[in-house]
Amino acid sequence: MKVIVEDHIPYIKGLLEPWAVVEYLPATAITPAAVRDAQALLVRTRTRCDEALLHGSSVEFIGTATIGTDHIDLDYCRDRGIAVHNAPGCNAPAVAQWVHAAIGTWMLQQGITDASALRLGIVGVGHVGSIVARWATQLGFQVVLNDPPLGMMDSVDDCDIITYHTPLTRTGQWPTWHLCDAGMLERATRCRLILNASRGGVCDNDALASWHGDVAIDCWEGEPHISRALLDKALVATPHIAGYSAEGKQRGTAMVVEAVNEHFGINAPVNMPQAPLLGAELVTQSAILSSYNPLVDTAMLRNDPSSFEALRNHYNLRSEVQ
Repeated sequence: MKVIVEDHIPYIKGLLEPWAVVEYLPATAITPAAVRDAQALLVRTRTRCDEALLHGSSVEFIGTATIGTDHIDLDYCRDRGIAVHNAPGCNAPAVAQWVHAAIGTWMLQQGITDASALRLGIVGVGHVGSIVARWATQLGFQVVLNDPPLGMMDSVDDCDIITYHTPLTRTGQWPTWHLCDAGMLERATRCRLILNASRGGVCDNDALASWHGDVAIDCWEGEPHISRALLDKALVATPHIAGYSAEGKQRGTAMVVEAVNEHFGINAPVNMPQAPLLGAELVTQSAILSSYNPLVDTAMLRNDPSSFEALRNHYNLRSEVQ
């Protein structure tokens, strides 16, 4: 068996070699020629898995060490009998850490000490949003939940802070493409801070760049070629690393290896971290802020916006909130 592995997936080298010929490649080198004789392809979000890459190949299994699958043509894979596995929830505690660290940083700058005076709207209450909501309740925020597919229909238009945690969809009953656009920003007259750590296209970056309020953004449209206007405006601006904790990366790799084992009937070691998938049971704002300072990553990106991809690929993985 031959396996192609995107070389920036951490904690995976050496796990599959006893059972497979493994080739580690940068995303730019994962080409139709490279995957032609491979049975398995393990990737992150930078590798687009579609007919252009997979046609004529032997690939029967794709594993992505990420929550999202919008870089994979699921319809094409289903029609060709290619199994696809992602890592749902693997980095959810890290993203929640990023969100609350950004909110806490904003509160410090605004001189706000009482979270109970703030209404926090959470759009998307899945793996990440549910942790953000649980911690927000513990911290004293007024929490408003909006997730129509889950039957949560409360409007966030009257919230002080709005954070997005949805997948990126363009069709269906509730498409999320530009869910946060100029019209939404105009309606949300009370809102003072918008956060996006979901997918870049969920928020209209041009609209955010000209909005009157503050912005904390980790997921951008057009990555790695990001809006300089939005970068200049944002209070927190990071290179798509909200989920980049050591524990989250361990979970993502472990979930993919588990799926490889099941699909191919092998017994590669699965190294799952001890940290819980649902994040810390109890948190305080001081614990969150001491665990991660988003302004450090913001300064690095502002210093050299062209280094977006390098900062992401070589990120010094942080620890989650304990």
